[in-house]
Amino acid sequence: MIRIATDSTCDLPPGYFEEYGVTVVPINIQFGTETYEDGVTIDRETFVRKIDEMGILPTTSQPSAWQFEQYYRELIEEGATDIISMHVTSKLSGTYQSAMMAQEALKDQVRVHPFDSASGSVALGFMCMEASRMAREGKSVAEILARMEVIRDQGCLILTLKDLRYAQMSGRTGRLQSSLASLLSIKPIVLLEDGLLDVVEKVRTQGKAIDRLLDMVTERIGTSEPVNLAVVHALTPEPAQELLERAKPMFNCQETFLADLTSSLVVHFGPGTLGLFAYRI
Repeated sequence: MIRIATDSTCDLPPGYFEEYGVTVVPINIQFGTETYEDGVTIDRETFVRKIDEMGILPTTSQPSAWQFEQYYRELIEEGATDIISMHVTSKLSGTYQSAMMAQEALKDQVRVHPFDSASGSVALGFMCMEASRMAREGKSVAEILARMEVIRDQGCLILTLKDLRYAQMSGRTGRLQSSLASLLSIKPIVLLEDGLLDVVEKVRTQGKAIDRLLDMVTERIGTSEPVNLAVVHALTPEPAQELLERAKPMFNCQETFLADLTSSLVVHFGPGTLGLFAYRI
């Protein structure tokens, strides 16, 4: 039996993880000396409240190999013979490497297939959905991984941030660092490409930023071929819903959803983040 696992940088609407049978290994969130497991021992409301009360931005760290092993062992007990374990880009996190270490530790008990999504958030969410469906349809591990490579290679994830203060404080955003000093007062357009984040444009207002998100996805994905599309947001549900409603008639959408940005990514991008992801089916 093939089971699907991921980490908590994966964003899906409420109930989807259970519906698709996706196991989530939590990213660790540290407030000073206190460590929490994203979505397990700390929820979004507590996360935001602690930032306000403590006046500090938490840090994050990848799950340890031991943590991965515990979740994999639960799947073994449920009858898993193969675990496709899909994770946030390895160029910005050590999560994929922890999964690789757990794979080696359990190699005599189960076949683990770590997969580097070169992405995260709703992009990783759609990968998990498709992988789960394919597994339930009886597709092989090789067929599922081949499809994940297609989504990874041609999907387009673009974000607009309220500002780059969170990115500056987190220090975990790759090539964004070189652009920080002059961008704190504008709306940066951030593209996730080849597993790295890069500021590709600078605009003055959120309205213009949203226009550019739509334009850039159109340029990369086109409007005629069938696509799956998702919008993600950090504590800005109304603008996110408006973005989704604007996007639907622009593209040949087959499936869409709206999701909250997970706390472990809000740490790096900040409240007010809006993102759009699409890929051809």
